[in-house]
Amino acid sequence: MAKKKMISIRDKKIQGDRETLALLCKALCHPTRLKIIQYLKQVDQCICGTIVDTLPLSQSTVSQHLKVLKEADLIRGEVDGPRTCYCLNQEILNQFKKMAAEL
Repeated sequence: MAKKKMISIRDKKIQGDRETLALLCKALCHPTRLKIIQYLKQVDQCICGTIVDTLPLSQSTVSQHLKVLKEADLIRGEVDGPRTCYCLNQEILNQFKKMAAEL
């Protein structure tokens, strides 16, 4: 009878990094989300309505894309009265760049 291989902490960390990378890739896999990331990089931060004005999409569609990016922690949203101001989460973007470079 073969013994089961024990999973080390290092293996769990590698698996966690793979899961994180996969989640970030999934969030970035849509062209509109990439456009949003590029736009936020240029302007540093902006209001949702400004993002809507730069894309040929409805406000609700842009909001859905922002939600996906926010859930992946790629962007941060701060409520300012009736509006939400978005900015990039540089820490997560840098982590993504590092993980992608290590592939």
